[in-house]
Amino acid sequence: MSIVPSLLNYNKQFVEEKRYEDYLTDKFPDKKVAILTCMDARLSELLPKALGFKNGDAKFIKNAGAILTQPFGSAMRSILVAVYELEAREVIVIGHLGCGMTEIDPKRMVSKFIEHGIDPLAIETLENSGIRMDRFLRGFDRAEEGVMHSVKMIRRHPLFPKAIPVHGFVMDPETGAIDVIVEDYREH
Repeated sequence: MSIVPSLLNYNKQFVEEKRYEDYLTDKFPDKKVAILTCMDARLSELLPKALGFKNGDAKFIKNAGAILTQPFGSAMRSILVAVYELEAREVIVIGHLGCGMTEIDPKRMVSKFIEHGIDPLAIETLENSGIRMDRFLRGFDRAEEGVMHSVKMIRRHPLFPKAIPVHGFVMDPETGAIDVIVEDYREH
């Protein structure tokens, strides 16, 4: 059974009771920061709470491992929009210990694609078009490595302003403790 009916019932009550009023804000991040972080469910509430953020304080961009895989992909576009259109003046990349991207095996993922009905010919076509599954699906050995990869990609991006600082952190998803991997002191 789908989760959708229960979500819609809850949402209707949420709106009718005007519980949304506690979350009213505008589109500009109050603390002028954009955060690229992992989609791990353990971080959904923990990360903002551990950093003292409330609704509206930051722009959160989430994907697997907080990894930028393409300089012109959707995550990097979101960072550029946050900086140029939404007045973010700092960017923080936050990875975490125990990330599933440290355990990812591209060959195993491709096998799962096929098990779920993806035609092996489609995968072969992608590979022949230059989309190498071993690169597209690769993870990292340590969270710090993933964070630094993304920090460097942001800093080196031809459209990213040099004056905006880009920091890198790793979080413990159990305690919320933050380790600073790189703190950038550019003018802002």
